[in-house]
Amino acid sequence: MMNNILLVGLGGGLGSIARYLCQRWFAIQFNHSFPWGTFAVNAAGCLLIGIFWGLAFKSFDSNENWKLFLMTGLCGGFTTFSAFTLEGIGLLKEQKLALFFAYVAGSVLAGLLATYIGMKLVR
Repeated sequence: MMNNILLVGLGGGLGSIARYLCQRWFAIQFNHSFPWGTFAVNAAGCLLIGIFWGLAFKSFDSNENWKLFLMTGLCGGFTTFSAFTLEGIGLLKEQKLALFFAYVAGSVLAGLLATYIGMKLVR
């Protein structure tokens, strides 16, 4: 268990650093009101988790450590949006369309509402 926590923590730390560096780079390169850094990080994180997921079923079958480090840790630290999309794709693959749409819409709306409430609570 402790080994798993360390793998997730190490990957998460590296992913968080990568997210910070990417977002800073985009902020410097593109001085614009649209959050290009977050947009790019979310898209890149989704691409990475898709690649890692695909590899996990080809070459990482017996190595849970790589899944924990790369998918849970690195991608999770880089962006949780990647986990959100992977779970959404899972619902689509299981042909649970109603759950998929409820999950996507509910997550976005609940996230926006929770952020707004959190901001209001500390005002």
